[in-house]
Amino acid sequence: MGWLSKILKVGSGDKITGRNYQTELEEDPNSRLPSTSEGLWSENENEDIDRAIALSLVEESQNANNVIDRDYQLEEDELLAKAVQESLNFEPPPQYTSGNAYQPYLPQYQFGSRICAGCYNEIRYGRYLSCLNSIWHPECFRCRACNVPISDYEFSTSGNFPYHKSCYKESYHPKCDVCKHFIPTNPTGLIEYRAHPFWIQKYCPSHEYDATPRCCSCERMEPRDVKYISLHDGRKLCLECLDSTIMDTNECQPLYCEIQAFYDSLNMKIEQEVPLLLVERQALNEAREGEKHGHYHIPETRGLCLSEEQTISTVLRRPRYERGNRATSTTSEPYKLTRHCEVTAILILFGLPRLLTGSILAHEMMHAWLRLKGFRTLSQDVEEGICQVLAHMWLSSELTSSQAYNNVASTSYSGARKTMSKFERKLGELFKHQIESDMSPVYGDGFRAGQMAVNKYGLQSTLDHIQMTGTFPH
Repeated sequence: MGWLSKILKVGSGDKITGRNYQTELEEDPNSRLPSTSEGLWSENENEDIDRAIALSLVEESQNANNVIDRDYQLEEDELLAKAVQESLNFEPPPQYTSGNAYQPYLPQYQFGSRICAGCYNEIRYGRYLSCLNSIWHPECFRCRACNVPISDYEFSTSGNFPYHKSCYKESYHPKCDVCKHFIPTNPTGLIEYRAHPFWIQKYCPSHEYDATPRCCSCERMEPRDVKYISLHDGRKLCLECLDSTIMDTNECQPLYCEIQAFYDSLNMKIEQEVPLLLVERQALNEAREGEKHGHYHIPETRGLCLSEEQTISTVLRRPRYERGNRATSTTSEPYKLTRHCEVTAILILFGLPRLLTGSILAHEMMHAWLRLKGFRTLSQDVEEGICQVLAHMWLSSELTSSQAYNNVASTSYSGARKTMSKFERKLGELFKHQIESDMSPVYGDGFRAGQMAVNKYGLQSTLDHIQMTGTFPH
């Protein structure tokens, strides 16, 4: 042992031999007795022995550590060899098809492991990507739109989904609903477009100034490849609105009777016969100029209640359309208006859809009712406001006619109703929206004040208050 050899080395250093030991015994018989200086080891020798034992223990500990280090190295070598073998047998990530898009969800995994955010398999050895706070197999980092791996240095994101820059533009950069091109950016790099508040139609700002036609009824700008009907007074009419358009005075008479029945159901019967005429834009403008009093809707007047004697040209026959969708063969004739009462006629612009024509007619008939009932001269916001309320009520009754439900009118009203197409119902919602969102102080604010009064007090009480005070009840 190490500590024993260390002791022997110390003892040999004393240079005591057996021969000399024996010689000393013979010469001195008393030498058999132990001596404090020679029979026991000195204190210095004890310290040397202790030091030798300590050094021996240290050496043994180092040798033991060397054995453990060798065992650990062997274990690491075995693990590395096993990992290399597994990498040779490692299967590639699952292949994707056009319908197999990943979900960018990183599941919980143990600390130290790497899980691909595309296939959810562990990433062991080889190349990988670190993007969007996750790691991926290169084959799994795919465009959300086309499902092709993204190998470009630059890509776009929407939420947690990556896109090729071209795919992102195709998916998220708005296109013009008119020219079908990408809406250009303005000088500051921002996308600027115009949108209709009801149709949510996006289009390039330039189309407001490049003579792109707009339907005079629904106000939409149609795509370039869609045809319009050109009325001979310059207005454009889209083909969808054309399906329910009323084109001449005779065609409008059944609608006139329906609205008279609607007024009867409200106990607001108009006792006197008031002529209804459909006219062209020019005739309507001329009649407006001949009227001494009245307020007219801006930017275009589409209906008028006359109280002056005039001669009006009315449209008597529906126009026909030839090549190029232009109206031809429109027949009109003079109509002499004679004043027998406070109202001489109601004029409506021809070529508008049935629901728009009806709402204008309901508005103008309210003007006639107020005059025939002897209401005092009202302020413009009160008179136009209550007329807009009646137009809105009629539209609501038409849109809910299939359920025989009306919030204001009596159930005794059962006018002749027609089945509405999906687009015609959408048109009715548009015309209601136009009344509700009108920002003019006369038609818009007047309608909202009148609607509030009618909802709170009812139509008849509101009319009684207007007759007495000339204002809406609060």
